[in-house]
Amino acid sequence: MASLSYRSLWISDVHLGFKECKAEFLINFLNHCECEYLYLTGDLIDFWSLRRGGYWPAAHSEVLKAILAKARAGVRVWYVPGNHDEVVRDYLGLSVGGIEIVREIIHHTVDGRRLLVIHGDDCDSAVRCGGPLLNGLGDWAYDLLLFANRWYNHWRRRWNHSYWSLASFLKQRIGRATAYIARFEAAAAHEAARRGLDGVICGHIHHAALRDIHGVLYGNDGDWVESCTALAECADGSLEILRWNAQQAVIIAREPRGLLETAPAPGWATG
Repeated sequence: MASLSYRSLWISDVHLGFKECKAEFLINFLNHCECEYLYLTGDLIDFWSLRRGGYWPAAHSEVLKAILAKARAGVRVWYVPGNHDEVVRDYLGLSVGGIEIVREIIHHTVDGRRLLVIHGDDCDSAVRCGGPLLNGLGDWAYDLLLFANRWYNHWRRRWNHSYWSLASFLKQRIGRATAYIARFEAAAAHEAARRGLDGVICGHIHHAALRDIHGVLYGNDGDWVESCTALAECADGSLEILRWNAQQAVIIAREPRGLLETAPAPGWATG
């Protein structure tokens, strides 16, 4: 069934156990994509939601089965737990069904670059925010945003239109949210630069991105609650962001070439 082939895939913030999880979309995506390396960069399972009663339809179990099937087929799978599945950090170093649980990992691209792979919640303290993007909006506002997103797409389906993230569209127009995104991206890039690495790939803030930040590659694989995105490494080592629209993957961003930043570089980029 697979129609796309990549060297590596990064998937984050699936939030199994949360009613807004787009599990069916992810199952279709996994069935249509082949890879050698698969990184699950946190919040695969939403234990916060499960503690509040949760939501676990059959499709959520099917996501786990699809991931385990890839591991059995020879795909190297790493699971980097996040803040919503922090309990899994108690099992760092273990391999479960061929899935290796790690706190973080360095990915080596085929063209020789070293990329830090983390969930991203460690950057919260640097941006003075206690959680993911919802803290830039307020819990109630974020829940309202997801509710509106669900009903908006309900009516799109009735009119035979594909999924489109109203939530992502609106967030990009909220000043507090965009300011938080910018601070988070800078903090993640700073951490990679501090370690002498070429870049960082993370999740956590539910905002897919692929950009150069003062010579450091910043990649965010997004989420499967709002935007249904993943980050992929092609055979030549280049990176791109994919959005799954229920029928096919659409490339929405490719890796920038050269230094794109025009603002003065911060001290960590020049020191």
